[in-house]
Amino acid sequence: MKLSIIIPVYFNEPNLIPLYEDIKTIVLDKLDIDYEIVMVDDGSKDDSYNEILKLKEKDENIVAVKLSRNFGSHAAILAGLSVCTGDCATMKAADLQEPSEIILEMLEKWKEGTKSVLAVRTDRDEPFLQKGFSNTYYNLMRKFALPSMPKGGFDCFLIDRDVINLLNQMEEKNTTLMGQILWCGFKTETVYYVRKKREVGKSRWTLRKKIKLFIDSFLGFSYAPVRAIFTIGMIYFALAILYSIYLIVYKLARGFPVQGFATTIIIVLFSFGIVMLSIGILGEYLWRSFDASRNRPVFIIEEKK
Repeated sequence: MKLSIIIPVYFNEPNLIPLYEDIKTIVLDKLDIDYEIVMVDDGSKDDSYNEILKLKEKDENIVAVKLSRNFGSHAAILAGLSVCTGDCATMKAADLQEPSEIILEMLEKWKEGTKSVLAVRTDRDEPFLQKGFSNTYYNLMRKFALPSMPKGGFDCFLIDRDVINLLNQMEEKNTTLMGQILWCGFKTETVYYVRKKREVGKSRWTLRKKIKLFIDSFLGFSYAPVRAIFTIGMIYFALAILYSIYLIVYKLARGFPVQGFATTIIIVLFSFGIVMLSIGILGEYLWRSFDASRNRPVFIIEEKK
């Protein structure tokens, strides 16, 4: 048996040596099976790739992969999965925020026959607003998109070769890898951990990327946005009918012209806002359909050593 450890790397130059030493001490020295570490440089502009090559000189089981540009962490993980040769594969973040011990815990679950093992966060040593955003995202995903999403969500996982092959076949763009793993529907178990505070380097997980993940997740795995447009349209249509009946009755009963210029303006502006929101949501779906139809690769591997 063989374990593949996929590590997406993006501006992680100062983390890589401590990361390898941590994995070696906690995981590699205790393994009773073969292993490989696939480090994927996701278009870093620092010296991350050269650091990976230096580590490869120390450990011949390291596979160095360089992407042609920054494609995003999920694409980098998929690139690692596309070249890995293990019977199972796990993902390890390069920021040292997840304890390496969970790899051994997930590996034991896999040996028992589980196809997908998820490392679920019970808590995170992060600012209140960041925790609030993450918890809201995962709660909405559980309610409207993927009911099997663990409470608190997950970033790390260990998956069987069958799941790896399926993910490599999907070639989906503008999606979430975590959602794809849950969508596959294989037998799943969980292990738990507390996400630590980042000690070295600066997080590149910006608000813009978080918002894109939020939109991609809902448009990729839920009909909720389209149903929301339909529901709002029906409600607004019903209100318009009721308001029209009210105005007619008011004019017939009182015999006076109906007043309410300000009310009319508010209704027009509100209607315009609803229409623009609906067009925007439909535009997001159309763009994703167009992007998929071009059949461009999810990632481009520039170099592999």
